[in-house]
Amino acid sequence: MNMDTVTVLKFGGSSVADNIRLNMVAEKIISIKEEEKNIVVVVSAQGKTTDQLIKEAKELSAVPDDREMDVLLSTGEQISMSKLAILLKRMGYDAISLTGWQAGMYTNKTNQNAKIETIDTTRIEEELKKGKIVIVAGFQGINEKGDITTLGRGGSDTTAVAIAAALKAKHCYIFSDVDGVYTTDPKKIPDAQKLPTLSYTEMLEIANEGARVLHNRCIEVGKKYHIPIITKSTFNDKPGSVVQDKIEDTSVKSIVKNDDIILVDIYEEENPQKWLSFLWKLGIDANHFMIKENHLYFTIKNSVLNKFQEVLEKELQEKEVKYHSISRIAIVGHGIKNDTTVMEKVLKIIEKNHLEIFTLEESESKIVIMFTKQVEPSILEQLHEDLCAQNKFI
Repeated sequence: MNMDTVTVLKFGGSSVADNIRLNMVAEKIISIKEEEKNIVVVVSAQGKTTDQLIKEAKELSAVPDDREMDVLLSTGEQISMSKLAILLKRMGYDAISLTGWQAGMYTNKTNQNAKIETIDTTRIEEELKKGKIVIVAGFQGINEKGDITTLGRGGSDTTAVAIAAALKAKHCYIFSDVDGVYTTDPKKIPDAQKLPTLSYTEMLEIANEGARVLHNRCIEVGKKYHIPIITKSTFNDKPGSVVQDKIEDTSVKSIVKNDDIILVDIYEEENPQKWLSFLWKLGIDANHFMIKENHLYFTIKNSVLNKFQEVLEKELQEKEVKYHSISRIAIVGHGIKNDTTVMEKVLKIIEKNHLEIFTLEESESKIVIMFTKQVEPSILEQLHEDLCAQNKFI
């Protein structure tokens, strides 16, 4: 069997949220099946299922056990895959649903944020040879102990691109409720423009800054194995955005404002650096470390604050720990460091609005500002107007 003929489709939670939308997904799969012989479909949990499961678990324990959370959260995708298989069979198309472990998805031992180590595609290929549409539960795998693991929020994207790489697929479609990658969040800024194409590097920067378009690890896999990733809407047939190898032009491609961040400030009179290795061993999902005048600063997501307080403060007991809700804004585009007008415009807006900068970073493809507090949504609008509105991407 020529695996080059395989097409991988991934459908997000909003796409499979209820039976009406599952029918829309099934129709889209069937239309693609008419053109592409071998179809592998990866699905997320329906709607807000994962959020609801997390909420229910936290009603039982403020800090639920990671292993048991993986067992619990993996059920969401299994519901989606089986419902979709039932529906496709009723519509006259042979389909089979496979869990992550049935599909040969082997990961490391890390619970809640596991990484894929190998994929044994034997079962998937066997079912494709029988002419079946193979539906795989995203977001999950199995470790060497036989325990269920999950890949972190958004991990179904990574499942899809990893399967595409393992099967040497032509490309991988990521379907959701948005029809591509935009210059900023179109729900916040109506004038946001869709980007027809962008590089893996640019997309990775956007994802790493908190934009919920693609899981960052799926982009890394796509880049490594040269799998074009096409983001499209489940609910219309508009052209999407293609993430692929490309010659990068010099322009601001996207602006990401992330308010889901807590700045942690630990005061240590003797040596704040000593807490770095301790934090690393704990496995706390922390970023943006900085040591300044007996203070260790770093950021965590709002979602891990309870875990941080429960686990870490036992060790810090008498240390002074402060938490600040802040904003982080990233301006992404290859080569923008060489365009001095970009930084000039950014600083002018910051000065005009009397904003206080905590840190400012600049690289070849990104300018990042962390502020000392959360900034107004209007700042994103002003930046987008000055940096992106004049660009014509389509």
